[in-house]
Amino acid sequence: MATYDVRINGSARAIESSDPEQPLLYVLRGLGLTATKFGCGLGQCGACTVLVDGRAVRSCLLTIARAQGKTVTTLEGLGSISAPHPVQAAFIKEQVPQCGYCTSGMIVSAAALLAAQPKPSEQAIRSALDGNLCRCGTHARVIRAVMLASGQAD
Repeated sequence: MATYDVRINGSARAIESSDPEQPLLYVLRGLGLTATKFGCGLGQCGACTVLVDGRAVRSCLLTIARAQGKTVTTLEGLGSISAPHPVQAAFIKEQVPQCGYCTSGMIVSAAALLAAQPKPSEQAIRSALDGNLCRCGTHARVIRAVMLASGQAD
């Protein structure tokens, strides 16, 4: 069985897998990191979004072999209950989640955007989150939360 070295949420992990094509999503969930959700399995809904070397990536499409040597951050690695990431805190303040299924992917995508562009325009936010679907229709609250996290709203 092959071993893949991946840094997940700040910890070096040696992941054993007999299938180099195993999606990173399944690996993460197998490790108990369940904030990353299986949505469509096609990379179209954004529920499985994680940061890979700081970039938002669909973990249902990234294989464990391609994750070799990379740094992966899931929602669990962004912040904690006592010290939430600014996007997490803004999502709470704006009461974004309804069912919550898309929330982790939205937060991770927004965190990647703000890391690259600390003061994005509303259009830039909409563009960055275009691939994150919310069936509950919370997109207006998501935009407000990201603006708040960027320091452009109160």
